[in-house]
This record gives sequence, structure tokens and C-alpha cells, in this order.
Amino acid sequence: MENTQKKSQIVYFSHGGGPMPLLGDPGHKNMIDFMTKLPSSLHRPDAILVVSAHWEESAATLQNAANPPMFYDYYGFPEAAYSITYPAPGSPELATRIAGLLQLNHIPTAMDGQRGFDHGLFIPLKMMYPEADIPCLQLSLLRGLNPAAHINLGKALRALNSENILVVGSGFSFHNMRAFSWGGNGPDDPANDAFQDWLIESMAGSLPTEQQEQRLKEWSKAPNARYAHPREEHLLPLHVCFGMADGAPGNLIFDDTILGKRSVGFLW
Repeated sequence: MENTQKKSQIVYFSHGGGPMPLLGDPGHKNMIDFMTKLPSSLHRPDAILVVSAHWEESAATLQNAANPPMFYDYYGFPEAAYSITYPAPGSPELATRIAGLLQLNHIPTAMDGQRGFDHGLFIPLKMMYPEADIPCLQLSLLRGLNPAAHINLGKALRALNSENILVVGSGFSFHNMRAFSWGGNGPDDPANDAFQDWLIESMAGSLPTEQQEQRLKEWSKAPNARYAHPREEHLLPLHVCFGMADGAPGNLIFDDTILGKRSVGFLW
């Protein structure tokens, strides 16, 4: 890879509600502004690895197609939502190397040459890198959604930290579908604020790494945890990012509302 002096960058952020950010939804304005400006604070990566909340497998599974298709993993939206394209190339070579790292760490691994880019990848990356000229691939979550297993998944990727790769944990730090304000701004939500504040303290505060890890393993004990995440698939990409970051402090890069609910993002 070129730019071998540049190290990996790791980011966790909220990718919004389905295709709505690309359809001009006003409830996503803060997120759209953030996504379009984010690349200016990053160095251009040679490849992008996305851990998407929208893919779960029994083994850690990597896309290894040379040109992954689109996978419109949402329904009920206007026709324009199904003509979105993001023709970035894949990276079979990187998929093979990542699989090797996972296997060295005794993590069951598989390859998938058929699955397309889901909206956890193509929605944010179309805003960040609209030229679609950086090789991309996805890594699945693990069924069972065990927090420690996902931290370990990230730890197994630490060998990539010396490479110019952008690793994206694409989820949503608040993901209670019934509580979103689909019409735009919503009322104050102290319960969600408490959970987001806990996340900030856990990731971007001054806690020792061991305490950060323990908090993530026991995230469901956080204030209003199951209100913010009735099901945790949109939080666990954060665990992978934390595990890969190898104790580096997280920087809070987003703290604003999406669909009327406060959410946060971190960069390592």
C-alpha cells in the first residue's frame, strides 16, 4: 500500500435512518454536515474497512468480492432510495489478510463473495467519499452480540494499526426505533442524555483502559441502556473500534441530534 508512514484511523459514528440522509431529510442535517466535513480531518486512506450494524453471522465474515454490488437492506422508502449507487472496488487481498489475523486469534472466520454493500457502508461513505474510488470491504458482527467477543474482534485487528486503513464502526449510539422523532426535532430526552454522557465518559474521558473495557463489557448496566438500545447491534461496532484502538484515547467528534435524538461519535 502507498502512504506506509500513515497509520490507521478508527471512527465510530451514527449512520442515520436508512437512506434518509441521501434523500434530503431535515432530521439528518447535523449528520450530513458532519459526514461531508469529516474527511478534511482525516488523511486519505488506502482502504476502508466497515463494521456495519446491519450484518450478523455466526463466524466473523468478510466481503471478498472485487466489485461488491449494492444491498438495499431497507424497505418502504421512495423509489430514489433503490437507485443509490456506490461503485467502490472491493479489496480481496485485504480481506484475506484480515481473515488471517482473525484466525491467528482463534476467531472463526468466513468469506462472502456475494453480499453487497449495505447502507451501513454506502450511506456514510457516499457523503464522505462520493467519488467511490477507495477500496472498501465489510466485516460482520457476530451472532449472539456478545460484548467481549466484539472487543476481542477489534483486538485481533490491531496489526492493521500500522497501515493506512480507515476502520469505520457504523452504527448509531441511540437506536430505539419507537423513540425517534421522524418528523424532525423532538422533545428533550434526559434518559438518552444520561446514556450518551455515559458513553462520552467511557470513551473520551480519563478512565484507565481496563475500566473502559469493563464498562463496554457491562454496557447494559449503564444509565437507561436498554432504552437507548433495546437491541445492541448498533452499539457493538463501537466495541470493535475500542478493541482495535489498543488503549488510545478516543476523541469526541460528534455530539448532536439525528432524528431528534442525541447521538455521539468518536475518533481514535
